Amino acid sequence: MRTVLSIDGGGIRGIIPALVLDYLEQASNKPISELFDVSVGTSSGGIIALGIAQADPQGKPKYTAHDLAEFFENSGRKIFQKTVWRNIRSAGGVLDERYSARPLEAALRKYYADARLGDTLGSTMVTSYDIEGRRTLFLKSWHPDHETVLCRDAARATSAAPTYFEPALIDVQGSHRALIDGGVFVNSPVVSAYAEALKLFPGEPLAVVSLGTGELIRRIHYESAKDWGQAGWVTPLIDCMFDGATKVANHQMRMFLGDHYFRLQVTLDEANDDMDDASEVNIQNLKRIANRMISENRSTLDRILDVVA
Repeated sequence: MRTVLSIDGGGIRGIIPALVLDYLEQASNKPISELFDVSVGTSSGGIIALGIAQADPQGKPKYTAHDLAEFFENSGRKIFQKTVWRNIRSAGGVLDERYSARPLEAALRKYYADARLGDTLGSTMVTSYDIEGRRTLFLKSWHPDHETVLCRDAARATSAAPTYFEPALIDVQGSHRALIDGGVFVNSPVVSAYAEALKLFPGEPLAVVSLGTGELIRRIHYESAKDWGQAGWVTPLIDCMFDGATKVANHQMRMFLGDHYFRLQVTLDEANDDMDDASEVNIQNLKRIANRMISENRSTLDRILDVVA
């Protein structure tokens, strides 16, 4: 049976699926790249998918899932560094992006160096959207046109969330493409991951594991929303798009695969659901939530291990 891994986007909340993958590695004593034939991610999920697929000079996994969890914990505060001047200049993300992309790019350069998509272990894909060409772009390690794309550029593109970071201008086979976070159309890339696996492994049975970054539970009250204009709706609208698309994808996959589809998600009732809250307190809360998700889903994780290991 072929196995497929899909990882949602969620900014700093990417630490949650990273810790779930760490559990799978520890329990199986195998790297994630050996457990799954295809790994797909959006935004922070794309950073993880690319990270676990990095190879060292001997062709072995360069990073563990625990290393990727540490990426969010150690680099998050620099990536989402809040300054008074930038907040004033951007009007809270309304007039300009909230954060400089330089700390994010520096962190990605450190982790991925000059590795290319074609150098990754297994089949790896991340999602993005071409704002000039007005079309989706799935960056695939097995696609001839994408093999030479730098992993750090692919990670930068898939995590270029509107209002948070400026679009990524990256080279794709000699052509510069202006790309933004694939979460604008597929924050949970599980259906796309399934479709690609059907093409890669025609006629073979498939099992799909989908990892969430926490379910939003913060209410949007009518009395507040009824008077919002464009500025007021910017962040809540993005949250609604991400949340709604994720729930639809989850429902579709249950219809497609039944017992061969595994979804792990947790409510964000003990942490801030903002994608950019990289404070020490919130990171510790997110880690606690991840541990709770692992504990509450031990039977599902055991079933996943039976399939993938």
